[in-house]
Amino acid sequence: MTHTDVPPEAPRDCPLCPRLVGYRETNRRAEPSWFNGAAPSFGDPNARILIVGLAPGRTGANRTGRPFTGDYAGELLYGTLKKLGLAKGEYGADPNDGFTLKGAMITNAVRCAPPENKPTPAEIATCRPFLSARIAALPKLKVLFALGSIAHESVLRAHGLKPTHAKFAHGCEATLPAGLLLVSSYHCSRYNTQTRRLTAEMFEAALARAKAHAF
Repeated sequence: MTHTDVPPEAPRDCPLCPRLVGYRETNRRAEPSWFNGAAPSFGDPNARILIVGLAPGRTGANRTGRPFTGDYAGELLYGTLKKLGLAKGEYGADPNDGFTLKGAMITNAVRCAPPENKPTPAEIATCRPFLSARIAALPKLKVLFALGSIAHESVLRAHGLKPTHAKFAHGCEATLPAGLLLVSSYHCSRYNTQTRRLTAEMFEAALARAKAHAF
């Protein structure tokens, strides 16, 4: 399946991954007021930077329907985007907060929330055509900013490249086909920031470099 066969966004009730469908239905029974679906991308349709996360968090995008909204990782991500002039408004951890992105879009390598935030290799591969289609649908795209090793590898594979094309490391850069560039960062998760594997300064520096390449 190529990006020409699928839309950039998965249907909310995407049926492709049985385990994720089951988890979604479990969450829907427990929390019927939540979004509980394949979380759509969020941001500027003329984005020069596409930020690629791992997957919706159960109480983040799975609850709110907007990537990184309502979980700890979103505080650092959206705060840094605003600091770098890639967002405007006040982030209120609510999709109705009026917060918007400028020149950037956020998506996920896997669009549905996985148990324990751990999608399987098969689920990542099954969802990749949506990532490929999302990339292809951005006419001004220059840089992909991957959060974590799974997003890094999925971006490479979406371009027909093997993981050996570029080993994941914080701040690493890799050339992609069609003149695109991949810049990667440790994921802005609570675990990584609490353990100081990733500091706010490290994250800002990596995203600033992505911005410099994109504009």
